[in-house]
Amino acid sequence: MPDVPSLRAALLDWYDAHARRLPWRAAPGSGQRTEPYRVWLSEVMLQQTTVPHAAPYFERFTARWPTVTDLAAVEDAELMAAWAGLGYYARARNLLACARAVAGTHGGVFPDTEAELLALPGVGAYTAAAVAAIAFDRPANVVDGNVERVMSRLFAVEIPLPAARPELRRLAALFVDAHRPGDWAQALMDLGSGVCRPKSPLCGQCPLTFGCEAWKTGAPALYPLKTKKAARPHRLGHAYVLRDGAGRVALVRRPDKGLLGGMAGLPTSDWSVAAPAFEPPAAGDWRAVGAVEHVFTHFSLTLTVHVGRGDGADFQWTAPETAAKALPTVFRKALERGLAGPD
Repeated sequence: MPDVPSLRAALLDWYDAHARRLPWRAAPGSGQRTEPYRVWLSEVMLQQTTVPHAAPYFERFTARWPTVTDLAAVEDAELMAAWAGLGYYARARNLLACARAVAGTHGGVFPDTEAELLALPGVGAYTAAAVAAIAFDRPANVVDGNVERVMSRLFAVEIPLPAARPELRRLAALFVDAHRPGDWAQALMDLGSGVCRPKSPLCGQCPLTFGCEAWKTGAPALYPLKTKKAARPHRLGHAYVLRDGAGRVALVRRPDKGLLGGMAGLPTSDWSVAAPAFEPPAAGDWRAVGAVEHVFTHFSLTLTVHVGRGDGADFQWTAPETAAKALPTVFRKALERGLAGPD
């Protein structure tokens, strides 16, 4: 069994010297805490999103909506447009639901216990633990993919993911302590992100090699063991770039339920395994100008892009440059392909 107190002390010393400077983070060991709103917002944005990609969105959001009450008051469509490009759009809908619950039920003040945080809309076990630890300095077991990887290597866990998750969570709980719980959670995240990387871990820079069982095997990159994934299915579809006489682009609002729900989008066909029928949203002279590829969590997609001229009252007519800023990535790709013309 690794020496938990020594490992914990070594990692906190390393964190004091090497912590990443992030717009939502208080300096380690300063005794200061990040505002709960900023911790929560950053953690939601960082789900399935890298720090470099999320950081500019975080800065724009906090400048535009500096408090959770400000965010709660925004219209759904405005929030979804601001989120465009971050992906995983259910997060944006949950973000707004949670902000409104905090503003309406809790008077604009985030609850300070893990259990109360977990009761908020869209807040899962990881986010509740992260906010409790980082914002309120409460001992909490904050476990994400980085932490799972560190634990799997420290203990050389032979159970493959995802079956190993309960055991990895149990092992991470051994390190939870009332001493600097927020810094501990962030130290683990930084170690997993920058040193104990998925591939080519930088063991020469790691402060924990003295207690790492995977390092002792000589092959730490083999951990965590993983069950082979099934092939991601592929779907096909059509995307329609319809422009009027003024050069504006026709956008539609997608249904609230389902993929990219509530977002602005281009008119499209269904997305299916077999090529769907070509059924443009308006009569006219349509041309196929190429295709774009996009990968979602559960499937990949090829969209054939068609351009045409027309009009209609059922669309949101938008200048192309404005449309590009409001569209999710898959539709922005299709719009750019359409505006560029044929291959």
